[in-house]
Amino acid sequence: MDSSDKLGQLRIDRNEPPPSGSGKTFLVVGIVAALALGVGAWMYFGRGTTWTVATAMAQPVTTASAATSAGGSVLDATGYVTARRQATVSAKVTGRVAEVMIEEGQKVEEGQVLARLEAIDAQAQLDLSRSQLDAARALLTEQRVQLAQADRDLKRQNDMYARKLTSQQASEDAATLVATVRARIKAQETQVQVAQRGIEVNQVQLDNTVVTAPFSGVITVKAAQPGEIVSPISAGGGFTRTGIGTIVDMGSLEIEVDVNESYIGRVKAGQPVESTLNAYPDWKIPGKVIAIIPTADRSKATVKVRISIDAKDDRIVPDMGARVAFMEEKKVAGAPSAPPQALPGALVPGAAVVSASDGSVVYVVKNGKAEQRKVSVGQTMGASRQILSGIAVGEQVAVSPPDGLKSGDRVATN
Repeated sequence: MDSSDKLGQLRIDRNEPPPSGSGKTFLVVGIVAALALGVGAWMYFGRGTTWTVATAMAQPVTTASAATSAGGSVLDATGYVTARRQATVSAKVTGRVAEVMIEEGQKVEEGQVLARLEAIDAQAQLDLSRSQLDAARALLTEQRVQLAQADRDLKRQNDMYARKLTSQQASEDAATLVATVRARIKAQETQVQVAQRGIEVNQVQLDNTVVTAPFSGVITVKAAQPGEIVSPISAGGGFTRTGIGTIVDMGSLEIEVDVNESYIGRVKAGQPVESTLNAYPDWKIPGKVIAIIPTADRSKATVKVRISIDAKDDRIVPDMGARVAFMEEKKVAGAPSAPPQALPGALVPGAAVVSASDGSVVYVVKNGKAEQRKVSVGQTMGASRQILSGIAVGEQVAVSPPDGLKSGDRVATN
């Protein structure tokens, strides 16, 4: 075969059908290319031409606005619910617990039996006193019979002496016997009274083995079990209980707060307040200032204030955390109203304040970037912190900023 024939064999026949399987390969390649172009177009046009890799790496943060305290509240403070009437109930005597009839959360009335101690010894003493009283009364009866006989003997001796039938000595002896028996009767009557007092004392000892509620309330702690030794004084180390349980008068609940001594001048007795329990943040409880305790805590520079709870409710229990807003006092009709007093600085969530090596800092979010600010922190007001300097009211701050966040880092707000 010459070279011209070989060149003729190399021509492409366009009418010949393509080999099987090559069409599928081209189809897959085309789909992949189309998807790649679609993703690129969405990333470029759908999310904006300003989208960059740096934006994708922005740290998500939650922000809050720095607020002012201006309004009806002139001061905020935190504290706890306390009970003015609370007692750990114990027996007056040392003994072994025989029965406990209380449980936590149980309501009890004044005088209700809470527990009983073993009363074998006290009952034995009471029985002995009763026997002694019976013996004293029997002896008194005998002496009264002797007195009656002595009186008859004296009468006979006097008659016989008048008729000169006996001596004066015999008559005087009979009179002496009557006086002696009467003296014995008087002494024995005293012994009967002593025995009666002994019964009363031993009855009290027996009654002391029964523990009763001193006032109506709710049992918050059950401290003893049957078989344990209880004592009104601390004895026996950790093997002796000093109380049966704790009872709280829920009607005596109030709130105690610590107010910074720099702001105690804004608080007055009778001033209206609004309290909010940490457990029920949407429930505003009305009340008023009962009293400002006239002493300061030197270590904390605070003064304790007692707050009443005007809305009694079973949801309020001792030791609950509370936030108290001291409100402006109502003005007399016709009197000029002064503008509400605001705390200096701004209020931010407590989680926005971060401790640093050189003090406290807050991250201000501006133009999508975090800016670290060193701040001067004031008092704590519930879940908020007072910032005296470093930020302005209205600025956005990062709440619970992520670890490693630095000034200038890009952030994405939630």
